Amino acid sequence: MIAVYPGSFDPITSGHLDIIVRASKLYESLIVVVAQNGSKVPAFSVEERVMLLEKTVASEELKNVKVACFSSGLLVDYTDNLGAGVIVRGLRAVSDFEYEFQRALTNRHLRPSIETVFLMTSAEHLFLSSSIVKELARLQGRIDGLVPAAITDDVRAKFLVQSE
Repeated sequence: MIAVYPGSFDPITSGHLDIIVRASKLYESLIVVVAQNGSKVPAFSVEERVMLLEKTVASEELKNVKVACFSSGLLVDYTDNLGAGVIVRGLRAVSDFEYEFQRALTNRHLRPSIETVFLMTSAEHLFLSSSIVKELARLQGRIDGLVPAAITDDVRAKFLVQSE
């Protein structure tokens, strides 16, 4: 079965990677989809986010993981067009659940054949968000361990350029 893990990934965090690694073990193929969110102003372009994800998943352990981007229309239509039957969503806290539950029920209403599966992040990532990473990086704080090691320098460099 093919699963889709959508998100803005601005940037990808160690919490996102935790979900990717665990979901990749549950499904034959996992497509990590960079989705454009009109209500957010991203720090990284779609192309940069795709590149960061590709660097992150470039390992033998994640050979069944692909990266794509999605910019318009309904996620359930995009998922269906890929031949996927599952949308994977990560949860950190109860506050995430209410929002994600509402989205899952809406998606089920629109496309009953597509299931939404929730994966809880590991405890060490409960506090972590892309917003926290961006704030730390902007202030030249330590982001080691908060983002995948393969992209730590890329994230730092992005915010060094912006602060000059």
